[in-house]
Amino acid sequence: MPSGPSLQEHYAPRNACFGCGPANAKGLRIRSFAEGDELVCEWHAEPHHEAFPGMLNGGIVGTLLDCHGNWTAAYHLMKKAGADTPPCTVTAEYAITLRRPTPTAGPIHLRAHVVESTADRAVVEGTLEAGGKICATCRGTFVAVKEGHPAYHRW
Repeated sequence: MPSGPSLQEHYAPRNACFGCGPANAKGLRIRSFAEGDELVCEWHAEPHHEAFPGMLNGGIVGTLLDCHGNWTAAYHLMKKAGADTPPCTVTAEYAITLRRPTPTAGPIHLRAHVVESTADRAVVEGTLEAGGKICATCRGTFVAVKEGHPAYHRW
């Protein structure tokens, strides 16, 4: 896994989002890194993230993939526009497939990449892997918001 500041820590250190905000001490605080055309993340669960002993709660699975996908879109749109900072993006549409229970012993790996984009939106596909198996997949559309939207300037 890459070292140094994650995209979240670099571009949005005051973000308090439950899933990806570095400033949320009680959040999941995922750390996404660019690796080629993908974003990758390694995350470790704690017992309070479990649905039952040893298995991750499905809502946490969804949050991990949603936030990682959102950052994948934001980073892609930033690079595509040649900008210095990512646009603030929000989830417009999102679907997750829970393929098998996600074990919490050991690292949980997230991967996501953009499959299509326009100037202000990106469609992202991602995976969540644990115990050497893909446990969940997702596909979502993430949109850069404009001034006047409640999420504008949240980063």
